[in-house]
Amino acid sequence: MSYPFNFEEHSHRRFNPFTGSYIQVSPHRSKRPWQGQQEKLLSSEELSFDPECFLCPGNKRVGGEMNPEYLGTYVFANDFGALTPNIPEGEFEEGEFFKAKSEKGICKVICFSPDHTKTIPKLELKEVVEVVKTWKREYELLGSEPFINYVQVFENKGEVMGCSNPHPHGQIWAQESIPDEPFKKQLNFKNYFERKNSTMVVDYVHEELKKNVRIIDENESFVILVPFWAVWPFEAMIAPKTHIESLASINDRQIQDLADAYRNLTQRYDKLFEVSFPYSAGLHQAPTDSLDHPEWDLHMVFYPPLLRSATVKKFMVGYEMLANPQRDLTPEKAAEILRNVK
Repeated sequence: MSYPFNFEEHSHRRFNPFTGSYIQVSPHRSKRPWQGQQEKLLSSEELSFDPECFLCPGNKRVGGEMNPEYLGTYVFANDFGALTPNIPEGEFEEGEFFKAKSEKGICKVICFSPDHTKTIPKLELKEVVEVVKTWKREYELLGSEPFINYVQVFENKGEVMGCSNPHPHGQIWAQESIPDEPFKKQLNFKNYFERKNSTMVVDYVHEELKKNVRIIDENESFVILVPFWAVWPFEAMIAPKTHIESLASINDRQIQDLADAYRNLTQRYDKLFEVSFPYSAGLHQAPTDSLDHPEWDLHMVFYPPLLRSATVKKFMVGYEMLANPQRDLTPEKAAEILRNVK
C-alpha cells in the first residue's frame, strides 16, 4: 500500500535558488529523543555598565584605546581586524593547485547602545532606527573607497555563536573581493534578472505572500519569513516588498520598517524559549564595485542554532559537513511556531 508524500512526515530535498544549493529535510527525526549536548544557561544577572567590558562607554579597549562616553551607536575600527587596508599587494599561482592573493579590507565594530544589557529586542524602536542609519552611513562611506567592492554587515549574538564580548554590537567587514555567499547570490540574481527583467528577491517575497504559510509577520515595506529552503531550525529572512538595491537606496520609511522588522523578529526569538536567543545575522546587498546591480535587493538573514529548547542546539556535523546541510523541523512548522509567539 502506498502513502501520499507529505512534507511534514517524509524526507525530501529543497532547492535554494538564491545560492543554487540544496537542503535535506528529515522531519521524522524531530520525534527522536535527545541525549546529546545541552548548553548551559547563562546567569540572568545583568549590568547596564560593566567596568571590565571593552565596549562600554569610557572603558579602555584591548588595544589600549579609550571609548568615548557615547550615548547612542558608536563605531570604531576593529583593533584586531581580520582585514586591514595597509598591506602589500601580492599574488601566488603555481600549477593547477596552488593559488592565493592578498586581500585588503577594513573591519569596524558598531556598538548598538551604551547600555551593556540592551540587545536589539530590548532597544526602543527609535534606537534600532539609529542602528540601521549607522549601517547606511558606513555602507556608503566604506563603499566609496576605491578598493572596497563588498561591504558585509553582520551581528553575532550569544556565546554559543562565538561572540567574544556580550556588549550588544555588530560588525562590518569591507573588502576587495565579493565573498563566497553573496557571490553565489550575485550569479543567480543576475541570471534571473536577465531572464525575467525583475528581481528574484522581490518576486520570491510576493510568491510567499500569496502562499502565506511561511510568513511570520510584515509591515509596509518588509516581510519576515522562514525561507522555503531554510537550513537552521528557526532561520528567518527579512526581505523587501519592493526593489531596494542596497542601504544606499533605502528611504526614511524603509529604514523605519527595517528597524521594526529587525526588532520584531528578535523579540519573537527571545520569547520562543524565554532566553536571550543566540544567532548570526547579516545583510546581503549589492556590491560596491562601481557597477550597476539592478538584479540585487537588500535582505537580512538570521541563522540561530537553537533547536528544541534554550539548551539544545543544532550541530552542523557529519552529513552536513560531508554531504549536504540537513534540518529536522520543516520551515513551515518553524514559521508557525514563530508566528504564534506573542
